[in-house]
Amino acid sequence: MKHIFWCVALGAFILFLLSCGAKKSQHQTRGSDEIAKVMIPESGCYASLTGGDSIWLKVEVFPNVVTGVLKYNISGKDKNTGTFYGKLYGDTLIADYSFYSEGRQSVRQVAFLIKDGSAVEGYGDIQEQNGKIVFNNVSSIDFSKGFNLQKISCADHDEQFRVEAVSHKR
Repeated sequence: MKHIFWCVALGAFILFLLSCGAKKSQHQTRGSDEIAKVMIPESGCYASLTGGDSIWLKVEVFPNVVTGVLKYNISGKDKNTGTFYGKLYGDTLIADYSFYSEGRQSVRQVAFLIKDGSAVEGYGDIQEQNGKIVFNNVSSIDFSKGFNLQKISCADHDEQFRVEAVSHKR
């Protein structure tokens, strides 16, 4: 009788240990899935291709930050390519754009109004502040005269959004 009692008790203990281990691994898996979901950005790509001019914009929206790639190739101006780091305020992106032009790195603030399948670049009065060009007043940026980029497939134009690493000054 004692033997049966100990067998049942041992069996119950083993089941208890297995159930604790199963719960722990399920929790770890679910936690990993949550982390993966948070880290996958929502991407959107935009382009303006008129005449010999081209502008390429890739926006990757994370929960608290927006990053991406921006390339300008405007006739009569220096070509520049770089990355940006900023935030969305409603449908307005304000970001620091770190780019190379004529072999020199620069940083300037950019603004895009992103809605209805387009991204329109905004312009406003600017000043130099701590080594970068910034808008004097973000609330007075004018989006009526900026380049109008249309939404495109990121996958179909992947090669346009490749750049060498550019560090951001925040």
